[in-house]
Amino acid sequence: MSKESAHILVVDDDRRLRDLLQRYLVDQGFRVTTGEDAADARAKLASFSFDLLVLDIMMPGESGLELTRSLRAVSKVPILLLTAMGDPSDRIQGLEYGADDYLSKPFEPRELVLRINAVLRRMVTAPPPVSEKLHFGDFCFDLAREELLRDEEPIRLTAAETSLLKALARQPGVPISRDTLTSDGQLSGNNRTIDVQVTRLRRKIEQDPKFPRYLQTVRGTGYVLMPD
Repeated sequence: MSKESAHILVVDDDRRLRDLLQRYLVDQGFRVTTGEDAADARAKLASFSFDLLVLDIMMPGESGLELTRSLRAVSKVPILLLTAMGDPSDRIQGLEYGADDYLSKPFEPRELVLRINAVLRRMVTAPPPVSEKLHFGDFCFDLAREELLRDEEPIRLTAAETSLLKALARQPGVPISRDTLTSDGQLSGNNRTIDVQVTRLRRKIEQDPKFPRYLQTVRGTGYVLMPD
């Protein structure tokens, strides 16, 4: 995630510091919303989606630590805690409550930006893994072994059919364009090549290839594999 697209919620009861951080982070390319306490933060979280929270620990009412622990029960949004407390046990407690990073006051705004960027980089992960085995009707496709089974009996596929099925099975239920499919593995050629491979694969997995249930055409886009 680039910082230009990141929306940050800064929560601190010190208005001067809050405004200073907002101006600085906006100048650095972030979108910034501010809150004055935990209650205000909850209201903002109910209305907006944030990529990262910067929370002061020492706030009147519900502390930043308490808010962090509460949020962790329902959200994975990254949290960076700010505190004037220098005791290592306080920092450890913040991390135990689910904070992703910790910065002690006073601090240089530039260090805050570096820590924010580091946390955001850690949040950029691969897409959630799909199941190693995808089931549709009487069939089961094992992505790891690249093997199609019907009632435990292997179904012979060509290399191109296997590559096509694997590309679709990686994102079940998601329409994939022909252009994307032609760039995947052994699926070289043009859109016509993809259409031919789809027709052949349907003959092996569909009860009625003319009215496919699993390997469906998405008009104007491409194809989608619909598992059970």
